[in-house]
Amino acid sequence: MRITNIVERPVPLRGSIRNSLVNFSGHTVSLLAVHTDVVGAGKPVVGVAFNSIGRFAQSGILRDRLIPRVLSTDPETLLGEDGLLDPAKVLAACMRDEKPGGHGDRAAAASVLELACWDAVAKAMGEPAARTIARRVRGCEPQSDVAVYAAGGYYYGCGDDVARLRAELRAYQDLGYREFKIKIGGADLAADLRRIEAAIEVAGDAGAVAVDANGRFDRAAAVQVAEELRPYGLRWFEEPGDPLDFGLNAEVVEAFQGPVATGENLFSVQDVRNLLAYGGLRPRCDVLQMDAGLSYGLTEYLGMIAAVEEAGFDRRWLHPHGGHLINLHIVAGLGLGGCEAYPGVFQPFGGYPDDVLRTVGRIAPSQAPGFGLEEKLDLDIEIRTLIDLGGAR
Repeated sequence: MRITNIVERPVPLRGSIRNSLVNFSGHTVSLLAVHTDVVGAGKPVVGVAFNSIGRFAQSGILRDRLIPRVLSTDPETLLGEDGLLDPAKVLAACMRDEKPGGHGDRAAAASVLELACWDAVAKAMGEPAARTIARRVRGCEPQSDVAVYAAGGYYYGCGDDVARLRAELRAYQDLGYREFKIKIGGADLAADLRRIEAAIEVAGDAGAVAVDANGRFDRAAAVQVAEELRPYGLRWFEEPGDPLDFGLNAEVVEAFQGPVATGENLFSVQDVRNLLAYGGLRPRCDVLQMDAGLSYGLTEYLGMIAAVEEAGFDRRWLHPHGGHLINLHIVAGLGLGGCEAYPGVFQPFGGYPDDVLRTVGRIAPSQAPGFGLEEKLDLDIEIRTLIDLGGAR
C-alpha cells in the first residue's frame, strides 16, 4: 500500500451558534484525503478524515510542514507487517523535526492525517473502522452499539432562549435521545439556571442533563457556580475553567461534589497525566473527554487511555468530545463509555447519517468500510470535491 497523494481543504461550518466564549459562525474544519494505490470496488482507496470540531482548519501547517514530510518519506517505512499503512509510522513522519510540547493547532493538523490513514486501512480491508480498530488494538470485535447523548443548547441570540431550548431538546427526544448537554456561562447565572431548569423539565431527570461552561470561569466564579449547581444533581459539570488550570478543576470537584467532565482541550499524553495527578478527578465518577481528532490522532489517544488506566480509572468513563462518525467508531472499537452527538449543529460534520440504526439512547456504526463519512450526504458532497482535487501524483 502506497500513498500517492494527500490533499486538504478547509470547509466552513454551517449555522450561527455560540457558547460562553466562541462564536462558531466563522469556523472551518480541515477535510483531508489520503490517496493510495490500493484498488477496492474498482477504484483507488482514499482515506478521508477531518480534525474534529471546535478548532479552525489547519491548512497552513498541513501544506507547509506535515504533508510534504509524509510524501517525501520512503513509502516502505510507512507500512506495517501486513503491508498496509501503519498510522503510527505516518504520524512519526509528520512529526519529524518538530520539538516536544507546543501542541495546540499542530496536534489537530497531525490528527486529521493520522485518522485518514485509519480510514484508508479499514477501506482496504473492506470493513468498518470500528472493527479495524478493535482487532488491531484489542484483538477483539467492537461494541455493537454505543451510548450517546445529544449536545446542543447553544446560545442563538434571538427570541425566547428558554422556549427555543425546550423545542430543541424535544426535537432530540423525537430522534431517540434521552440525555442532553447544554451550554452555560454565556448569560448571567440566573438566566443559565432558568435554562438548566427547563432542560431538566424536558428530560424528566436532572441526571440526564449535563452542563458545559467551555472554560468560561476564573477560579472564584467556577467555585461559586459549582456550589449553585450542586443541589440539582446534574449528570456532570464540564470544563468550568481554563482546561490547563488543574488546581481550579480540583477546587470545582470539591465544591460541586457530583461528576466533573474535562479533557477535550488536552492534546498530549503528558497533559492527561498532569490532569490525573493534579486535577482532583475521582475514578468511577468524573468523565474524561479527550478527542483523538484534536490530539495527534488515535496513536496519541491510545497513550492517553493507557495513562488513564494506569491511574486507576476505567475506560468506560471516557466519553470523547466531538459528536461525529469518527469518534463513534473509536468508542465502539475501544470499548469506551459513550459518545457525544451533534444532531442539530456543526453541519456537515456533526451527527450521524439518517439511516444509522438507532435504539433509544444508543447508536450503532454502520457496516460501510472506513468511518462511513460518505454516508452523510451533505458531507459526501464535500468529500467528492476534495477527492477530485487529488488523484495520483
